Amino acid sequence: MNRPLRTTVLIGLTLAASATWAHGPAAHATNEPAKKEQQEWGIAGDAAKGLRTIDIRMDDDMRFTPGSLQFREGDTVRLRMKNDGAVMHEFVIGTDKALAEHAALMVRFPDMEHDEPYMAHVPPGKTGEIVWTFNRAGSFGFACLINGHYQAGMRGTITVTPKGK
Repeated sequence: MNRPLRTTVLIGLTLAASATWAHGPAAHATNEPAKKEQQEWGIAGDAAKGLRTIDIRMDDDMRFTPGSLQFREGDTVRLRMKNDGAVMHEFVIGTDKALAEHAALMVRFPDMEHDEPYMAHVPPGKTGEIVWTFNRAGSFGFACLINGHYQAGMRGTITVTPKGK
């Protein structure tokens, strides 16, 4: 491939890739059902009447309240996050390793878009929610991965105890 053509192709690919990383200040809304993809920390759950709801507050002190959550393996819950702050926050579930890696990526690509069923972007004064099934026992975490928020300590812990315990 000649150099001008190769340069044009590379620029086009870079622009196409950067278009998918448009995190920006707006919440990501979708009318599509959550992708049910098994993760180490569980799988997207089905919203149902009577589903247990856990209310979580997030604020500009870079804290979640409560800062720790406990579930039993197999629990499906509605996590409802209220942003009491003046800036965008998000709630992302994952392993400590996955959250740290994603936070590092957000430093490099602060406008990166991510719209997975274990993530909720919550504008100031608004509420977001995740319906999640914790079908794997273990220790996991949640965090706001917006650049600087994770680094300021905006994270918490999730403990999922095995069914038989």
